[in-house]
Amino acid sequence: MHNVKRRYLVRGDSMISIRHRGNFNKTEKFFEKARKANYIKILQKYGQEGVNKLSQATPIDTGLTSASWEYVIERTSSGAIIKWTNSHIVNGASIAILIQYGHATKDGGYVQPIDYINPAMKATFDQITQDIIREVNSL
Repeated sequence: MHNVKRRYLVRGDSMISIRHRGNFNKTEKFFEKARKANYIKILQKYGQEGVNKLSQATPIDTGLTSASWEYVIERTSSGAIIKWTNSHIVNGASIAILIQYGHATKDGGYVQPIDYINPAMKATFDQITQDIIREVNSL
């Protein structure tokens, strides 16, 4: 027979009683497996895939911006983060960002933005989500 634990909350003249049975062994086991799962391997796979897609999608003038994509995986206290970066910087400005969002020119003109990052990465983001869900469901 399971232990029955009771907790009482008193508020004004009324009392609320909460009863529960059992334990959280299965839940704790699941979270321990999830904590040890190898998500980094999945992120590394898609890190390189993202670099390839971004490189292919980047509008080419000199080719420097296209060739300057990289990725980094950062471990945090709550998991891991994948970041794609572009190291082509001119006068302190990221050329990849200027292409994506548009920019003013020295002579007062304006270069229209080209949304090339989001379409290039959408399939990769969707696939990362599916693979992480599959990994969690396999625990």
